[in-house]
Amino acid sequence: MTELTTDELAAIGRVLTDAGVDLVGPLRARLLSGGRSNLTFRLDDDAQAWVMRTPPRAGRTPSAHDVAREHRVVSALGPTPVPVAPAVALCEDDSLIGGPFAVCGFVSGETVQTQEQLSAWNDDQVAASIDALSTTLASLHRVDHVAAGLERFGRPDGYAARQHKRWTGQWEIVGEAATPAVRDLAERLAVRLGDRLPRQESTGIVHGDYRLDNTLVTVAPDDVTVAAVVDWELSTIGDPVADVASMCVYRDPAFDLVIGSPCAWTSERLPDADGLAAAYEKAGGVPLVDFAEHLALAYFKLAVIAAGIDHRYRAGATHGAGFDTAADAVPLLLEHGLAAL
Repeated sequence: MTELTTDELAAIGRVLTDAGVDLVGPLRARLLSGGRSNLTFRLDDDAQAWVMRTPPRAGRTPSAHDVAREHRVVSALGPTPVPVAPAVALCEDDSLIGGPFAVCGFVSGETVQTQEQLSAWNDDQVAASIDALSTTLASLHRVDHVAAGLERFGRPDGYAARQHKRWTGQWEIVGEAATPAVRDLAERLAVRLGDRLPRQESTGIVHGDYRLDNTLVTVAPDDVTVAAVVDWELSTIGDPVADVASMCVYRDPAFDLVIGSPCAWTSERLPDADGLAAAYEKAGGVPLVDFAEHLALAYFKLAVIAAGIDHRYRAGATHGAGFDTAADAVPLLLEHGLAAL
C-alpha cells in the first residue's frame, strides 16, 4: 500500500503546523516515486507545495531507508553552497502513517531519469550537465562537516571498513534467495574486499547515491544547472572518493536491470567512468586514492541494493513495474566488482 489516507494526511498537516507552516486548505498527496527506496510524495494545499519522504510500507531492511538522516543532512547543508531543498519538518512517530517521514520544500526542476528524457537534450546540455554534477559533488566534498553541525553524523575514519561490514550484513539479510553460484560470487568479492580495503586520505560528507537522476536540474538551451541534490538516505561522513566510485559504477549497463528500464545515467552519450573521474578532479574534487578498490566496493554495494529491491519485490512491498529484473543484475555487478580488483 502506498496511498495516504485522509486521516494520515490530517496527521501530516498537524506536523507541518507544529513546524510553523500555515496551511491553506486540506493537504493533498500524489506519489512521485516509490518502492525501490523511500516513497516520495508531493504534498499540496491550496497555495503551497512540499515533498515528503517515508520508508516503504513493508519489506524494509534495517537502516536502509533512513529519512531522519536525510532531514538532518539537508538541514545542515541549507546554509552552504550545496543546492538542497529547504528542510521543513521531521516526524519519527511511526503511529501517524506507519513509519517516520520528512518534509522539505518543493523545488522546481526537472528530474531526468530515462534515456528517452535525455534524448531531448543536445550535446551542449549533456556536457553542461556533467560539469554541473562534477562541480556540485566537489562542492559537497569541500564542506566542513564539523562547522556544518554534522560532527556526529558519522565516524570520520574507517569508512571503507564500515561500508564493507554494513553491506556484508545487508547481504546476509537480502541474499537468502540467491542461487549458490551468486552467493559464491558475493562471498568471494566480500573476502577480497576485506583483504584490499581502500586507504582513506580524505574525509567529508558522502552522499552515497550520487548521479543525474538524484538531482533536480534547470535546463537552458545551452546549459544545465543543479537546482537541488536529493535522495540523501545513504549519506554519512566518510571517504568522498566513494561517492565518485559509486557515480561511475552506476554507469554500468547492469544498472538498467536495477532500475527496470533504460535509465539516463547509463546512456552512451555520457562519459565513461574514466571521463567522470577526470571531470570530478578538474572540478576540484579530492584525490582519487585507491580508486579501483573503491570501484569494487561500490559494485558490491550496488549488488546488495539490487538484492534488497528483489527482497522487497518478493515480499510484495513494491509499487509499479520493473522490479522483477533487479535480481538479474546481482551476479553481473558482483562479477564486475571482482574484475575491478
